Amino acid sequence: MTKSPPPPALPATPGPPTGTELSHRQILTVFAGLMIGMLLSALDQTIVATALPTIVGELGGLEHLSWVVTAYMLASTVTAPLYGKLSDLYGRRLLFQSAIVIFLVGSMLAGLSRSMLQLIVFRGLQGAGAGGLMVLAQAIIADIVAPRQRGRYQGYIGSVFAFSSIAGPFLGGFIVDNLSWRWVFYVNLPLGAVALFVTQRALVLPHHRREHRIDWAGAALSSVGITALLLAAVWGGDLYPWTSAPIIGLGALALVALSAFIVVERRASEPILPLELFENRIFAVGSLLGFMVGVAMFGAIVFMPLFLQAVVGVSATHSGLLLLPLMAGLLTSSITSGRLITRWGRYKIFPVVGTALTTLGYGLLAQMNAETTLWVASLDMLIVGTGLGMIMQVIVLAIQNAVDPRHIGAATSAAQFFRSVGATIGLTLFGIVMNSRLDRALASSNIGALHLASNPKALLRAPQIVAALPAPVRHVLRQALSESITYAFAVAVPFAALAFITALFLREQTLHDQSAGRRR
Repeated sequence: MTKSPPPPALPATPGPPTGTELSHRQILTVFAGLMIGMLLSALDQTIVATALPTIVGELGGLEHLSWVVTAYMLASTVTAPLYGKLSDLYGRRLLFQSAIVIFLVGSMLAGLSRSMLQLIVFRGLQGAGAGGLMVLAQAIIADIVAPRQRGRYQGYIGSVFAFSSIAGPFLGGFIVDNLSWRWVFYVNLPLGAVALFVTQRALVLPHHRREHRIDWAGAALSSVGITALLLAAVWGGDLYPWTSAPIIGLGALALVALSAFIVVERRASEPILPLELFENRIFAVGSLLGFMVGVAMFGAIVFMPLFLQAVVGVSATHSGLLLLPLMAGLLTSSITSGRLITRWGRYKIFPVVGTALTTLGYGLLAQMNAETTLWVASLDMLIVGTGLGMIMQVIVLAIQNAVDPRHIGAATSAAQFFRSVGATIGLTLFGIVMNSRLDRALASSNIGALHLASNPKALLRAPQIVAALPAPVRHVLRQALSESITYAFAVAVPFAALAFITALFLREQTLHDQSAGRRR
């Protein structure tokens, strides 16, 4: 393989962009359809969690509850690379619309489920559609908007994540309280119909069809390897001990399958993940940076509500509102950094500053205790959110700007994949750290018989358990939970610091004035 040529030097004064295929108004119309598709994928990860207790009450199958979430996550992660590569070969509009249809069919069938097994299967079908929504939306954006101009629209993408993170739990609670849990899935149908209509009418993408052979062996090996890896991460320390035969077997299967995948990809004419991409320094560094950010970012999002409820003592609804500073910081910095990138033509400074702020934010979160005020917690979350908003979309922008236009889909899906795997590993790691720390704290305080740390699901019910305890025991338990959760934040600090160091190696490359569609 030949190495990618070094990027051209930055001009002293970036010139004005030359324009794109679509007008600003046309791009906004297309964005409306893409954002709805992305919202379907992002919202479904948060809205369903609120309804799970009600679903179990009607369908039963408590022992299989985790699979309602796991099936969706696995299917979406495994299919993302396939969507990316197939869109490079067949075009993106049809695949994006197909992903929407698959997601909607899965949603409708999930709402009609009469057993937990049916719900799990149809959640997997939903995930198979969701895997293409986020990846293809960002690849389509690369096709229609020049990298130099993409910052103008970056805030719209950030708003999807911010809105879904805040609105999902509230919407799920409202539906469960006032309608039926089945409407948690049915609500996707009108949104998906609008996305299909808009993309059908407004989305016209350039596509240059070329002769190809689909890499079926690579697709199969990557699916097996990714599934085994994620199952080992999700089940390890929860359903099975880390040293148990199932976890070791899954780890071995993942190692063998992914090793074989690399061998196959070296020989495939149209590999699912072109290995030549890793010879591109910006892609390699950006993928590693996305992985590190994925490991670090979910600590605040997942464990902060538990801290607020079980330690500070606020209600579940109030804890959701208290995440607003994190989302506000993310949205504001995403919009601001995007506009500055368009103005300056430079992007490296933002992930560098963003990872530094994220490291600082996690360091501050690690200093919290049972006496921490809500104002201090909100300020800490604002700092973390501001940092994250400067990183995630900028990584995608840098990668899409650096790779050959014919690999835009594969590169975008790879960036999404590495971040998703990092998030899964980070969530597992922080859960292990927190549970282990809590075990020791409870044992030393002579209330270990409560067995709150026996598994993560028990911890999710900890706020209700804590509130019902006698005051002296509640005080000890709050202190133990505070120490355990903040210790998990402390463990996130070195990962955020590694992300900062990685960002320093991200090469700056001149942003193209033409979209990937025009550069093909």
